[in-house]
Amino acid sequence: MSHHDLNRDEDSPDRKIAYETVYKSLYDSIITGRFKPGKPLTIRGLAEEMNVSPMPVRESIRHLVALGALEMQTTRRVAVSEMTEERYREIVKVRILLEPEISVRAMAHCNNALINKLKHIDNEIESALDKGDADCYSLKNWEFHFTLYRAANCPIMLRLIESIWLQFGPFMRIIVGRLGTSYMVDQHINAITALKNKDEKALREAIRQDIYDGMDRIGEKLLGHASPK
Repeated sequence: MSHHDLNRDEDSPDRKIAYETVYKSLYDSIITGRFKPGKPLTIRGLAEEMNVSPMPVRESIRHLVALGALEMQTTRRVAVSEMTEERYREIVKVRILLEPEISVRAMAHCNNALINKLKHIDNEIESALDKGDADCYSLKNWEFHFTLYRAANCPIMLRLIESIWLQFGPFMRIIVGRLGTSYMVDQHINAITALKNKDEKALREAIRQDIYDGMDRIGEKLLGHASPK
């Protein structure tokens, strides 16, 4: 069987690995803002850049379009979704509804290993802030939140939150790039303290404040106002 035939076999391990690798690469690129909102991307161009066939790129893009991270412009071109006033307001509201809730659910599964892992990631965030490394900050900030959220064992809620993060991640990276990391506030230590103390109210407030800090910066710089409280 040729490699081409392997690619056409939907159950092929090679095909599955290719898809997972490409999807992870595109996902990280969106979260860290490597793809600028509105700038067209082509399936062929992405495939050549990653040195893969167009098929796993096409499949990954289809998934990311379904999540709202990318928009189809033509059959061969996609782009990171633009931020509109309506999209921004809905993202803020949904984040405030879901992320404090999933954090509290994670508290029930919290142990020393999780707290130590969150502390380690937060140290990496502090290091990125000190160095002015916007890419590292963006990726580690995502890692902190999703390490906490995954601990909740709420896969439906997690997928919804993942979709939301893919829609504002590129804009957060733009803001960090414009303002510099010295303007970013690290609210995570309050969340870690609340987890250790099993303090549900304090955890909700820490996550809520973290959301408003980030979304306010996006709103102020891109739309001219802070997020709706």
